[in-house]
Amino acid sequence: MYWRVIQFGTRPGPCPEPADRPRIYLLFLVLCLGGWANNAFAGIHPVQLESAADTDTCLQCHEEKNKGAHVHPAVAMGCLTCHVIRNTKDTTRVNLKNAKPSTLCFQCHADKQVKENVRQVHPPAVEDCLKCHDPHSSPNERLLLKPATGEKKENLCLDCHQQGVNVPEKGSRHAALDMGCQTCHVTHKVGKSGQQENDYHLTKPAPELCLGCHDVTDKDLVKAHQGQPFEKATCTNCHNPHDSALPKLMQKHVHPPFADKSCDTCHQPPKDGKVVLTQTDSRALCAMCHDEQVKKIDSAKVPHPGAQGECVACHSPHASRAPRLLQPDPVTVCESCHSTQAEIHQTQKVLHNPAYKQACSICHVPHGNDREHLLRTEVNQLCLTCHGPNARGTKVPDSNDVTIFDGAVRLPESYLDQITVLRLDDRGRGHPQQGHPVGGVLDPSDPQKTKSITCVRCHNPHGGDKALLATGKDGSESLCSQCHANFRATTTPIQQTPVTDDRKKKKRK
Repeated sequence: MYWRVIQFGTRPGPCPEPADRPRIYLLFLVLCLGGWANNAFAGIHPVQLESAADTDTCLQCHEEKNKGAHVHPAVAMGCLTCHVIRNTKDTTRVNLKNAKPSTLCFQCHADKQVKENVRQVHPPAVEDCLKCHDPHSSPNERLLLKPATGEKKENLCLDCHQQGVNVPEKGSRHAALDMGCQTCHVTHKVGKSGQQENDYHLTKPAPELCLGCHDVTDKDLVKAHQGQPFEKATCTNCHNPHDSALPKLMQKHVHPPFADKSCDTCHQPPKDGKVVLTQTDSRALCAMCHDEQVKKIDSAKVPHPGAQGECVACHSPHASRAPRLLQPDPVTVCESCHSTQAEIHQTQKVLHNPAYKQACSICHVPHGNDREHLLRTEVNQLCLTCHGPNARGTKVPDSNDVTIFDGAVRLPESYLDQITVLRLDDRGRGHPQQGHPVGGVLDPSDPQKTKSITCVRCHNPHGGDKALLATGKDGSESLCSQCHANFRATTTPIQQTPVTDDRKKKKRK
């Protein structure tokens, strides 16, 4: 009956025997000094419970868990549905039945469990249900800790997201934010990546979602688009759906003629509801200002087929959230044609960062060049530009960026800081074992002895299993034995190390 003493008389009940009082008061004092939420007491119940304690016992102190506008059905199933009581001689611990709350939640909410290899999952939905939901009761729908509407202090989503919070004075903010995030988003929605509806957890894809509020026949809206057809366009190609540093929710990167409202540079008046260009096609139109790119495309010894067609297949003619007006982003734009790489994106556990999180153009020249696979340089030099012991990049003045490949690629300086560095000797040896060559020798698996060994002999440059190994499920012997018939793993690889603080300091200099 000790639990009643802690209540300071809020509930009548027998007091403990005099001999027990010092122990109870001491426990209470320690809890007050340490804090009820102190990690040292996580799971420790303030008083010991009887072994026969049940839901009725719990509710005598925790009756608020059973009250509220929205009560979790599991509460009615009984506290021991989710909790377990563990008694020792002097201590009672009340813990969850599973170490991870999400594992417990998924026993009933299996439809919310993230399936393997699904990309673009809302991070808390993976294993941290309690970051958004109260497991007992809440005044908010879906047992949310706070509503998904209102200003930053009241809005649950804005605990992590900053959309619409810090809009510049001359910027713009979408009024739909005031209607609540759930107006456009479904938190637990996942699916095939590369599809806007899944990537951003939308209730519907654009423009269908946008047209739920915006009437395409509205005179002001038609005037803003200068009478050009827009009802079938993907609105988010030009507009940021949350906020922007520019008026009219314009995306960060805007094509100069569009920004200057010089629509007649590229467009004639529409005909029969269709766009009419001032030139025969978009390629001829773009060549008016970008003739140097057209020459590169036409003169390349290794042409990029995608660059030989319409420029708008890859670039937005108006605005984009991505540099160089790529649409919808620097990765998805390439996957629309390169199905093998798109499949790797969906199925492989480990994805190469530049291939799927930065841009394919980090390694490849998108308009064509003189090298196989449109690589920016030969394979090993390409890999060692980021993974080599001297990978530094060139600092861009007045910014936190660096450039690589003689200024052709610009990246945040922190990008190189996070990359694994190979510890190689002066002869370029030391990976994956001490003395092992990275390049400069003939590939033993080449029957004609004409090809030199390169990084892609062992690694898949796009995605794969551990360490992006091209073959060998165990990551070692089955791969190495392709060149070394009598291979036996005898040593531990030593060449891969995280970037050190010393390297970061050198880079900053």
